[in-house]
Amino acid sequence: MLTVIGQARSLARSPIAYRSSLSSQPSRLVLRTVARAMSAHHGESAIRPEPDRVLKDIADYVHNYQVTSELALETARLCLIDTVGCGLEALRFPECTRLLGPVVEGTIVPNGTKVPGTNYQLDPIRGAFNIGTMIRWLDFNDCFLAAEWGHPSDNLGAILAVADHLARKGQPLKVRDLLESMVKAHEIQGGLALLNSFNRVGLDHVVLVKVASTAVVSKLLGLTHCQTIDAVSQAWVDGQSLRTYRHAPNTGPRKSWAAGDACSRAVNLALLVKRGEIGLPSVLTAKTWGFYDVLFKGKSFEFQMPFGSYIMENVLFKISYPAEFHAQTAVEVALTIHSHLKAMGKSSDDIKSVRISTQEAAIRIIDKQGPLHNFADRDHAISYMVAYPLIFGELTSNSYADAAAADPRIDTLRAKIHCVENKTFSVDYHDPAKRSIGNALLVELSDGTILDEVVVEYPVGHRLRREEGTPLLIEKFKRHISHHFDEAHQKTILEIVSDRKNFPDLAVDKFTDLFVKP
Repeated sequence: MLTVIGQARSLARSPIAYRSSLSSQPSRLVLRTVARAMSAHHGESAIRPEPDRVLKDIADYVHNYQVTSELALETARLCLIDTVGCGLEALRFPECTRLLGPVVEGTIVPNGTKVPGTNYQLDPIRGAFNIGTMIRWLDFNDCFLAAEWGHPSDNLGAILAVADHLARKGQPLKVRDLLESMVKAHEIQGGLALLNSFNRVGLDHVVLVKVASTAVVSKLLGLTHCQTIDAVSQAWVDGQSLRTYRHAPNTGPRKSWAAGDACSRAVNLALLVKRGEIGLPSVLTAKTWGFYDVLFKGKSFEFQMPFGSYIMENVLFKISYPAEFHAQTAVEVALTIHSHLKAMGKSSDDIKSVRISTQEAAIRIIDKQGPLHNFADRDHAISYMVAYPLIFGELTSNSYADAAAADPRIDTLRAKIHCVENKTFSVDYHDPAKRSIGNALLVELSDGTILDEVVVEYPVGHRLRREEGTPLLIEKFKRHISHHFDEAHQKTILEIVSDRKNFPDLAVDKFTDLFVKP
């Protein structure tokens, strides 16, 4: 039949061919065949379906779920303190600050978002980019690892920008609203990450920042349940970032502002829907054109549990080292071995080889060989993050700078380091009761001595080490604010954020004002 239809189409285009064909084939047969074929074809239905289940579940959670977990809210308080501190620390790096400020220099927006550590007052879209970029720049804020990984506190870029703007317009938003919004953004991002691997299809995890932030700021902006569904659908259909900028040979600084970009897009999409933009109800499930078919190899999202407060309760803090989280325990082990070598009267120069036993995910994303070209390249290379503390006995944000990386001993030692997968670490990494991030180092010295293998399964920022980690988290925050404010103001900040009873009742704009430059 296809041949006949093809002939009919060519006949329609060529009258001469049509006339010459009359002797070989009755024209009525051709027309009847074409008519039957056309009647069998049905165009795409224009009837708008019910919204996808995932969109409705997210909107239901954002609008209807009451955060009652004291553990989640207290963890959110620590997360808020830590995340703002990480943003302030990033301002010490010109590579970050050159990206900040308004699009048009000198612009000040009445009732706009104030950017911590600066004197910028911006519209909430640009404010979200600024705050989100600061937060993520040093790879020092919180983390959650599962089938997908990411940094749920990235969402604070959007949450704080919108909440501060609304507070300055007179809306009575409190720090409690920030904390509850953070719990929900963490839960949406982490809940989607538990069983769904976006990295395996080449997509960057900031898609989840965009989705979670869009949902939560929609509620803050006063969108209805239906409008929130529309806004979240816009986040899924929006162009999604490739992971290219996180992987050799293209690793670069974009990975440090990708979350800021996602935050700004989220705020923009929510504001567009507030102005009347409609959504795309089957954005995920639409045949051929939906997210699942186009970007997720036809698979639907899977969920391990309903949305609640699990992610915030189990979030991982980067307390001691500004290192990609799969390597946190490897850095801790490296520092322990550095101390052992020092006690033996030896140094990294005496090392013949280093075997890192790690999780499969670490091998896939941070096991790099060869030259590392920039800050972003180095803080995502496990060999660098292990070699540096083995040599120097420390790992700080400055350890990734070009000047620090110029020491030839680093690459010499990196060449002696190799990774192998520890199957147990990989299994425990995904176990919801454990969520471990294990690493072990086995070091052989040039004289043939093999040191005892040192193993750390849970970093100090893990929930199972929260009691040990919390004082260290506060010390980290103190260091980060000390570079920006005098001692009297530091004392004021610490008193306010440490008052667990009254801090949640502080107005959002008064909280932001604590960190604004005069």
